[in-house]
This record gives sequence, structure tokens and C-alpha cells, in this order.
Amino acid sequence: MNLPCRNFLAGAVLVSLLAAASPAARAAAPAQLAPTPQMGFNNWNSTHCRAEFDEAMIRGVADKIVALGLKDAGYRYVNIDDCWAYWQRDKDGRLRANPERFPSGIKALADYIHGKGLKFGLYTSAGSFTCEPKQVNRGFPGGLGHEREDAALFASWGVDYLKYDNCNNEKLDAKQRYAAMGEALRATGRPIFYSVCEWGENQPWLWAGESPVGGNSWRTTGDIRDEYASMLKIFKQNVVLDRYAKPGHWNDPDMLEVGNGGMTDVEYRSHFSLWSIMAAPLLIGTDLRSIKPEALKILTNQDVIAVDQDPLGVQGKRVRERDGVHVIVKPLANGDRAVAVFNEGDGERVTSVSAAEIGLDAGKYVVRDLWQGSQAEGDGSLRLTLAPHATAMFRIGAR
Repeated sequence: MNLPCRNFLAGAVLVSLLAAASPAARAAAPAQLAPTPQMGFNNWNSTHCRAEFDEAMIRGVADKIVALGLKDAGYRYVNIDDCWAYWQRDKDGRLRANPERFPSGIKALADYIHGKGLKFGLYTSAGSFTCEPKQVNRGFPGGLGHEREDAALFASWGVDYLKYDNCNNEKLDAKQRYAAMGEALRATGRPIFYSVCEWGENQPWLWAGESPVGGNSWRTTGDIRDEYASMLKIFKQNVVLDRYAKPGHWNDPDMLEVGNGGMTDVEYRSHFSLWSIMAAPLLIGTDLRSIKPEALKILTNQDVIAVDQDPLGVQGKRVRERDGVHVIVKPLANGDRAVAVFNEGDGERVTSVSAAEIGLDAGKYVVRDLWQGSQAEGDGSLRLTLAPHATAMFRIGAR
């Protein structure tokens, strides 16, 4: 493959796509696709590219989303990640499914998921190949230079969500690459959620939600690992970006690891609490066919989910970071405040949070503990004893 020639051709296609798009298409507002952060499932964190990732697994997960009450809790998308495709396009240049993993084809899988009342998501990369390492000059083809035909194919399959990764991008401009696919998706006429997975390399929070890209969410960090240190690092990178989130446009600190076994239940509760108060996407990353009751209880906490899905669409703002204690406050649509108090340290901490720090006027309030399920009346202030790596989360409203 002649890379300089490919770079030239891909760049030309990008320019022509952007020039051909109508002003109406460029101005299309994607907010209706994501009035609140997306919720669902993605297989990558539990399977990566291993052999168990196939259509039987994904159908089984869709069944479990319904049977375990996750659909009723708000989880809607069933998204498949890298390794679904065959290693080369067909004679007409179209992507095709790996016949061993997905013998029934992608449309049949999408139809099955739609039949459950759920939505279906797919993955590719804004590069010549996807992210799974190439072997012996073979890899999974990416979307660079094929945006129009790939988007049309995805729409014909019934795709509702596209995760668009950043590997093998030929060092072409990120804004142009992601705009080309954004324009192509909108040109299909099908509403397809657009997840820009650019890893925060070019500050996508400044441009990915705007025309002509029109992304509904954008990755703000590198990939999460199922380790407390990774979750903590990603939280710190994402929490400072609160001013860029709004309905239709969400900061994405990557998928959930809850249930995969690399953290304690205390740490997983912190993970879920922090993602929720940051109005982050809630995409389950564990195999739901074998999920433990403790993990399911975390993922179905309706009080915490309600904070993430609050229609005001505000990402929580960190109002304190001191001595390893973080206080994040999120205003809610009905006038309440959600508060998360997180102890990142390895020792127990006793801390207080004043009503003024939360943004409350003097008065009487009902304070609901979202993990304990208890509530009490008071002036809105909090006094807490936090275990190592623990997060306490509250909803505070006028009495």
C-alpha cells in the first residue's frame, strides 16, 4: 500500500465531503439524540477481541438487559466494538461482518436487538484500520476515505449508534476526519448517535459537538482499565471539563468497568457515582450473562442514575479538592442539588461540607443518601466518615 498516495486520496475525499454538504446538514442539531447521556452496553471491557465475542454473546446480553431490569433502568444501547468486521472489504468496497463471529450478519443482529425494544451500536475507526493490532499486513478496515459508503451501509443495517475511534489515522487532521463521518451520518437521514472516540488528543470538547462534526459525545481521555488508579486518573481529567457538557453533547471519560473484578465494590460504587455526577455516558462493560448481584445492584441504583439522567443536563462541578477529598455539586432540574464526596486516599477520612459550599441558602432541607436509601432533615450541611476510595452521594432539596 502506497501511504503517501492514500493520504492524498483520503484528504481529497474529506474535502469533497465537507464542500458537498448542505448548510442545513452542517447546521443540524443532534441534541434530540442525546438529551441526557447515553446508557447501554459495550462488550470491549469484558471481551476485547477474544473468541467469546460473537453474535450469540451479544444476543444473550440483549436478553439479559431486558430480563435483569436494566432496560427499565434506562439502559438502551447494545453496542459492539472492534473485531466484528472481516479483514477486507468486499469487491464493491463495502464492509462485511466476520462470518465466523457473526454468521447471520449485522442486520440480523440489529433486528434482534430492535425486537427487544433496544438500540444497536457499531464501531469503526477514523483511520485506514481499526485499533486492533494488524497481523501479517492484515487488520480490520477503518472508515477513512469511505465515510459515505460506510454511513449508508450502517443506516441500511439499522445502526443507531456509531463509536468512531482514532487509530491508524494517517496523521490527518482530526476535525476533518470526524467532520467527514458526521456529515455522512446525517446525509443518510437516519438518526445515528455519534460517539467521537478521539481520546482527548486534540481537545475535542472545543469542537466535536459543533458543526460540521456534530458529535453527541466525545472521549476526553485514553482508555480506562479495570484498576482503581486508572479510574482515578480519568476522573481527574474529566471532572474539570464541566462547562463543555450540555444536552446533546457530553464529555465521555470512557465506559464502565463495574463488575469486571479489578476493583472492590467500594471502588465500583465510587466509579458509578463519579460518572453519574459528571453526567457521563453509562455504558456497562461487563458480561451481563454472568454478572454478580453486587455489581447489578450498583448498576441499577435508580437514585444515582436519576442524577446522571437529570434533564437539566449539567455536569457536576468540583467545588473542593483538598487533602484527597473531592466535593462535586450538580444542580438538578427540580431545584435540588446532587452532591458527591469522594475520598481518593488510602486511609479513612472525616470531613464536613457546609450548605454554603453546596450552594444552598439558609433554610431547612431534606438530605437523601443515595447509596444507603435513608434521608434526614437539616440545614443541608454534611458531616461524613469516608472509607478509603469511597464516595458518599446525596440529593438535597427544600423541605
